[in-house]
Amino acid sequence: MTSTMNPGEETQVAQTIEMFEAIAESQPNDYQSLEILKEAYSKIGNEKEVLSTSKRIAQAYVHMGQISSAIMEYETILQRYPADAEARQALKEIETKSTTFPAEAAIAEKSPSASNPVARPSSNTSRISKPVPAKAPPIEVEDGRTVMRKIFVEGKLVTLADFDAHWPAPDLTLPPKGVVEPFVQLLAEKGVIVLDQVLKTLSDKSRMAYLPLQLYDVDMDLARSFPAEICQRWCVLPFDRMSKSVLVATANPYNQQAARELSAATSSRLLWYLAPPGEIVKNLRKAFR
Repeated sequence: MTSTMNPGEETQVAQTIEMFEAIAESQPNDYQSLEILKEAYSKIGNEKEVLSTSKRIAQAYVHMGQISSAIMEYETILQRYPADAEARQALKEIETKSTTFPAEAAIAEKSPSASNPVARPSSNTSRISKPVPAKAPPIEVEDGRTVMRKIFVEGKLVTLADFDAHWPAPDLTLPPKGVVEPFVQLLAEKGVIVLDQVLKTLSDKSRMAYLPLQLYDVDMDLARSFPAEICQRWCVLPFDRMSKSVLVATANPYNQQAARELSAATSSRLLWYLAPPGEIVKNLRKAFR
């Protein structure tokens, strides 16, 4: 593949590679970031790194217990590189061992990946067959409050009073008056938490990769292609596009409402990353002046 990108696009891809190599190094099982890396290497025609990254993706699937996905990845590698002995041997070993993997692996295979929980809302409600009354009372917005309260209050990061005082109460009947600062940003501004420590805790618990957005060249045109109301209310920032996927920054990895609303606004796959809330707010204000 020969690159036909202009210098600006080449710089952006190089930046993407540098950023996501750093993420993959710290979180080697984050196959979402590895997929972005593979696409970036493909864009610049680096077949050696495309192959290497494909193998890293397959290995990540194995470590996550998603065996059928690992097999499919290795089969895809062999379709493109049929002489690759390493991939052939790895596939053979997986197929040999697949019948002996514990039940937990099968469960993990069927369950949504925890690496991107905000982009995969719970589907439990779809299994309820009871008819819903025509005038049913409004349900609570799934903005992550329940899970975040458990992490922050039960984890003794903040008091219940601080949590209740700083959690933003969304009003879905009115458009927001600018960007609504996220919960962790409000706590940090009041000196209640140390932001870096809390972001690490959220990244560890949600398994959502952390991305230092201040080092990234945000695609403002892409951000503006999404509804300002959704982005401002939930403080979520679509910041780059990679193939058929859109990368989105958030400071609340459990906000399923934001995930649903943003997904409804695009046909692209959304890939979510945890980012510093101040950077998200700054870029949203720049995008939607």
